[in-house]
Amino acid sequence: MPETNEILQPEETPAKAVVQEYRIDHQVPTAVKWANYIFFFPMVGLATIFFGCISLIAGVWDSSGRQQHYIAHLWAHTLLRIALSPVELVHPERLLQHQTAVYASNHLSYYDTPVLFAKLPFQFRILAKAPLWKIPFIGWYLNRSGQVPVDQTSARSAIASLGRAVKTLQSGLPMVIFPEGGRAWNGELQNMVAGAAWMAIKAQVPIVPLTLVGTYELLPIHTYALRPRPLKLIVGDPIPTTGMSPKQADELTQRLFAIITETYISESAR
Repeated sequence: MPETNEILQPEETPAKAVVQEYRIDHQVPTAVKWANYIFFFPMVGLATIFFGCISLIAGVWDSSGRQQHYIAHLWAHTLLRIALSPVELVHPERLLQHQTAVYASNHLSYYDTPVLFAKLPFQFRILAKAPLWKIPFIGWYLNRSGQVPVDQTSARSAIASLGRAVKTLQSGLPMVIFPEGGRAWNGELQNMVAGAAWMAIKAQVPIVPLTLVGTYELLPIHTYALRPRPLKLIVGDPIPTTGMSPKQADELTQRLFAIITETYISESAR
């Protein structure tokens, strides 16, 4: 098993392969700012409140989380329509090869989550930072629908969070995780932590690389203005973990990073 800090924190050394181009200027034109103030963000807020309220009501009787997941699916589609950003799902057939898996995606923007909820055609659970549970409506949904918070206040708490995610996988529900641990600050892939690989190995389920393209340009970190554009979600070939040891989590993480990086560079250059 990797050391605790290897599972929870990325290495301090820079990534070997990063995207050198395809950046966006964070200076937002005045017209785009006003479009966001008047239309985009009020509509996003209203949609989140509306679907959040419906999800809370459904949570009273929906112990399986199935109905709440469908409501989140509708919320995600609505946010993408508001953003005028259609999503192309590439290689959807790879999503049906395994009933349960860890789906590991690069993390570029707040809009990554709506893309995943809109395009993944099955119920899943997410592993996300515990502070998200404190956000009104979003946090209420996360709590009621059985998502898994990762508490990074201590190594013991974080390991316990990963353990809960493994139990979720063993119960038959897929997990979706961002191995980078946070949004990319410059559009480049960041070093990945070994938690996703460790969970997949512990549960003996495949890990599936997911590559998001375009969400950084749609809504970069610390930029509060949507810039509509087409998006892509590329599904990689599932990587089996049968027979692997948790000690191989780092090796599997490096393989995952290489696949997503290569796909991201290739798709971004088009």
